Amino acid sequence: MKRREFLAAAGSLTVSRRAGAKAMALAHAPGAAPYRGGTAKANLRGEKGLRLSIVWGMMGRRSVAEGLALLSKSGFDAFEMFDWRDPHVLESFIEEKKKYPLTCACLVANKGVTAPGCGLVNPRERESFLEQVRLAIEAAKKVDCPQLVVLTGNELGGMPRSEQMSNAVKALGEAAPMLEKSNITAIVEVLNTYVDHAGYFLYHMNDAAELIDRVASPNVRILCDLYHVQIMEGNLINNLRAHIGRIGHFHIGDVPGRHEPGTGEVNYRNVFRAIYDLGERFQGTAALEYSPLVPLDQNLADLRKLANFT
Repeated sequence: MKRREFLAAAGSLTVSRRAGAKAMALAHAPGAAPYRGGTAKANLRGEKGLRLSIVWGMMGRRSVAEGLALLSKSGFDAFEMFDWRDPHVLESFIEEKKKYPLTCACLVANKGVTAPGCGLVNPRERESFLEQVRLAIEAAKKVDCPQLVVLTGNELGGMPRSEQMSNAVKALGEAAPMLEKSNITAIVEVLNTYVDHAGYFLYHMNDAAELIDRVASPNVRILCDLYHVQIMEGNLINNLRAHIGRIGHFHIGDVPGRHEPGTGEVNYRNVFRAIYDLGERFQGTAALEYSPLVPLDQNLADLRKLANFT
């Protein structure tokens, strides 16, 4: 299942010093964007397990009403990434969401993987990026959504990566005040460039950490897609433990093929346990994003069981 995109690279010593104290606090803070709904109290000892979400594209041709009913029946806590730009779709979610103990975990702010005309690394696209964030905030408020997915867009030929990183820092820094005012968090996604998204700017967790630390806002965090991280660098459990103070959200998919956990090389039971054991340090959700090889209702039941620990 193809998707979106994000960043990488360099540093300005002046900016790094300015961000230093806030970044240290950020790295040890609980996971951002407090959960606003659902039935599971994830990651708290004695409760049932991880909070689970699902990207709406996995629901296939189901209506909003059918999809939300299935998620609620399956013990899920959230849904995400529906097409809020379609006013009829947005209105359907506004109305149907009222019937279920489900939250909208996140929406996509700047359009998609390549962030056409509204990426982070090109300063000429900054105003367009900020406008997309403004529009997404307004949509998010209507469904009480606490997070917005942000993609960096692709690298720019002829411009040093260090300069592109600085451009991304500036773009997110300008977006931060409106995010903070709205109590909404931008989650910047790391994508792989080996298999799915050649040319994408943000492809390594350490680069994402640099970006977050330099922006130094509690309302700008990492979307850690475990499928992409596994392809680019592996070491999933140590990676998530090292960066959990910067991570606002997880996406799930096995490698290779981006199918459900159990079809590839990742031991998701152990990965889920590692997230669960972090307790209150991560209060967000983990979202399914893949092409399942079994019927969806069966897959939802399997994943709910896999992510339960009591």
